[in-house]
Amino acid sequence: MITRFSSVLAAALATVTATALLAGCSANDSLAETYREGTGQGYISGDGAFTVIAEADRAEPIAFEGITDSGESLSSDDLVGQVVVVNFWYASCPPCRLEAPDLEALSQQFADDPVSFVGVNIYDQAPTALAFAEEFGVTYPSLIDANDGAVRLAFAGQVAPNAVPTTLVLDAEGRVAGRVSGLLTEPSVLRSMISDALAEAS
Repeated sequence: MITRFSSVLAAALATVTATALLAGCSANDSLAETYREGTGQGYISGDGAFTVIAEADRAEPIAFEGITDSGESLSSDDLVGQVVVVNFWYASCPPCRLEAPDLEALSQQFADDPVSFVGVNIYDQAPTALAFAEEFGVTYPSLIDANDGAVRLAFAGQVAPNAVPTTLVLDAEGRVAGRVSGLLTEPSVLRSMISDALAEAS
């Protein structure tokens, strides 16, 4: 069965962490400030709701491939046997900027485990993606998907990344095990998804 936690729960979690999230954002980051004020949205943003998919109910593994912001080829075949966190984002997306430090922190927490983080930049070219990574200290690669949308298309039939940002957790078989639609308001939710997928694989 698919367990969906309502946006009401996500909003409650957001209240607990909003101060910390916004404090980590640069005072000169006008895009993040605009998002905090709730004005000027020029994108589809999710409500932070999350979905956990029971192991027995997951669809087929997802095959995807592309070129990263550093010019390297990366495909799902390279990640077989690992839990994979896939984050769909772009540089001028305010909630993407807010959640970037939390995603990086989680990637470091799981650095010694068979877990890989992969960004999918849906709008920018490599120089912009790399500048974002440098500004926010992001160390994991991002696939550049702006030209053909092939990575988004690969995920479209299952748990489509309709909102920006969207974060998906793939189990060790490459199947979608969890999804956060919109801003990651509570990193512990994603941490639990990753830990559960790791436990299944052990």
